[in-house]
Amino acid sequence: MELKRMPYKLTVCKVDSAEKLDLGKEFYFVGKTDQELSLVCKTEDTPTETVERNDGWRGFRIQGVLDFSLIGILSKLCCILANHQIGIFAVSTFNTDYVLVKEENFEKAMTVLAAEGYTVV
Repeated sequence: MELKRMPYKLTVCKVDSAEKLDLGKEFYFVGKTDQELSLVCKTEDTPTETVERNDGWRGFRIQGVLDFSLIGILSKLCCILANHQIGIFAVSTFNTDYVLVKEENFEKAMTVLAAEGYTVV
């Protein structure tokens, strides 16, 4: 399975209004529930006004389109990283999954996953 590095730093944050989001940006992942409005974006594209924010993330995605019948793809990645004491923040889209790790653990995560047989590009 191929994992594609994302070439930019990411921020995870909460905002109080969707009006503060610029959906024209290249990478925005928005999660809205009855309790919060969360955003994952390039650090440089983080809205100036956030309720909370956590900088210093890097990410990768599983390349290709994952069929909904596939089981355990994200779970396996998470277990490998957890076994190496690397925490994650995962988001999923219709096509694939994205895994974020803190910047200081990113290269270790890529090395560990490559050693487990993943192709990292």
